[in-house]
Amino acid sequence: MLELRNVTAGYGAFTALWDVSLDVAAGEAVAVVGPNGAGKTTLLRVISGMIAPRAGALTFEGASLTGRPAYEVVAHGIAHVPEGRRIFPMLTVADNLKMGAYLKVARRAYAESLERVFALFPVLSERRRQRAGSLSGGEQQMLAVGRALMSRPRLVLLDEPSMGLAPVMVLRLFDLIRRVREEGYTILIVEQNVRQVLKLVDRAYLLEAGHLKMEGRAEALAEQDFVRKAYVGL
Repeated sequence: MLELRNVTAGYGAFTALWDVSLDVAAGEAVAVVGPNGAGKTTLLRVISGMIAPRAGALTFEGASLTGRPAYEVVAHGIAHVPEGRRIFPMLTVADNLKMGAYLKVARRAYAESLERVFALFPVLSERRRQRAGSLSGGEQQMLAVGRALMSRPRLVLLDEPSMGLAPVMVLRLFDLIRRVREEGYTILIVEQNVRQVLKLVDRAYLLEAGHLKMEGRAEALAEQDFVRKAYVGL
């Protein structure tokens, strides 16, 4: 479904990713893990068209998206839930969700998509008339995911969804992401909570200082001594 081949990217004179290649198959949940500053967020920004790669190629369902602007990437079926949620705090929950359905194909299926999001996240239905900025951190993260789903994507990119959440909310959030996956969405997730994310995904990539260091099945990676000591805390 998604293929990155030898992607190098960065900001100005700084290179954040070096020769990165990865794949995500339809129906999979795949994680990219690693320390702060590893290039994980940059990787998602390249995929979603927020920054263009300096080298390499990106294809999605057979179509080249290398260097395409973000609005074209969204139209191809990729939705990005950014780090820090980036909701519209002064708008209501309902209006934030409506903003996610701006594509023509999404507008036609607005009512169906809204019903699906409210079924996944009932608290958003209860708070639909509430300003988004007044929600708890966990509820704001649900709103950010729900807004992405309103575009009717085939691939959802999640950037550090558990950041800043209380431990009990982190567990609840991962359970909700599991439910999103069961709805048939393909997921690529960047996450520092390695212990929890490896329980959620099929495969994982370890990114360090812009280089891919390791990849494999999630359960196999979780058993690697290096990963257990450095990232899982065991």
